[in-house]
Amino acid sequence: MKMQLFSLCIFASTACAFDIDDALDRLDSTLTISGFENNFRARLSGTVDLEYYNFQQPAPGLIDSQIDNLFNPRLTLFLDAQAGSQVYFFAQARLDRGFDPSDHGAEVRLDEYALRITPWKDGRFTLQVGQFATVVGNWVPRHLPWDNPFISAPLVYENVTAIEDKYAPPSPFYFIYAPYFQGKYSFNPLIWGPSYASGISISGQLGRFDYAVEMKNASLSSRPESWYITENGFQNPTFSSRIGFRPNEAWNFGFSGSEGPYLRSEADSALPPGRSISDYREFVLGQDISFAWHHLQLWAEFYEGRFEVPNVGNADTFAYYIEAKYKFTPQFFGAVRWNQQLFSTINDGYGRKGNWSPDLGRIDVAATYRLTTHAQLKVQYSFQHETTAPGQDNHLLATQFTVRF
Repeated sequence: MKMQLFSLCIFASTACAFDIDDALDRLDSTLTISGFENNFRARLSGTVDLEYYNFQQPAPGLIDSQIDNLFNPRLTLFLDAQAGSQVYFFAQARLDRGFDPSDHGAEVRLDEYALRITPWKDGRFTLQVGQFATVVGNWVPRHLPWDNPFISAPLVYENVTAIEDKYAPPSPFYFIYAPYFQGKYSFNPLIWGPSYASGISISGQLGRFDYAVEMKNASLSSRPESWYITENGFQNPTFSSRIGFRPNEAWNFGFSGSEGPYLRSEADSALPPGRSISDYREFVLGQDISFAWHHLQLWAEFYEGRFEVPNVGNADTFAYYIEAKYKFTPQFFGAVRWNQQLFSTINDGYGRKGNWSPDLGRIDVAATYRLTTHAQLKVQYSFQHETTAPGQDNHLLATQFTVRF
């Protein structure tokens, strides 16, 4: 009797899932329009993400919360429009509690919008204008919740360092120790998430090589409010690029670089006499590798970064991660990622040398189950250990339920 009841429950759950799938398929058809003999096509789609975080204080990464248990819902809408084979437009808008997980109130944002023109069918050249993700590295193309096997970003994209973009440190001592006494959102990571800054890019494929070059209005380390063209113009642009090489279907190698001022206009009054924002720049070099074979996928990125800091000098950092994903069944896969970031030492002005930010390592383990073609459940555990700062270890447990339509 119990076995029959259990089987009945499984059957009912499966039937319900298929009913929801059918409804979402019908919704997809409703949100897609075409015309002019199918030469124009537009589609509205989206995801609903329900995230829950449990962590130790201070909150790790870019999570902005004073409480240890955080519920973070998010609605994301995507608009894709195609005119012929040469013109494409896309946009991304969000309703959530902030670009990064937070305990703040709800807000609506337009995170991406861009017009893409591809004159030739072979893809040798594409021009893109608008606000869009950076071309640097190999994580950004898979950073959205449905594609990312983890809930969080790799450490290099969310670890807050001692770099401030709104204020120039008056001394090396202040630069090293200010993060221990101020809120972390005064400071910046080496790369802030997918870096949806505004600008223009050209990209294309030439045989086994692909290339991309962009000019943006803000550096890779810039905070989300700096990405809008209305907030930050092109007086101090950042230039970034990536060259990729794919020797076969399994391997993909990439080399990236970026250079540009990282300070905002608020920092201008605190700069040394005769110096300007353009005199202090962020330099990033990156190498990325990906590999796919049957059910196994591997990714790795390595970044060397330098900030020219007022009244301090050069502040260097090296960060990397190695990530593996294995698909056990068509619906279930697991992933593990090792992250580490190391910082150079500087003199604090009193004869002592110290790391300008704490060295740290982090391991992430995650599992994802695709309930249907429109819904998935993801669980992640992370352990972070700061090797040059006592008492800063952190455990994080997160879950994410995603429905796409």
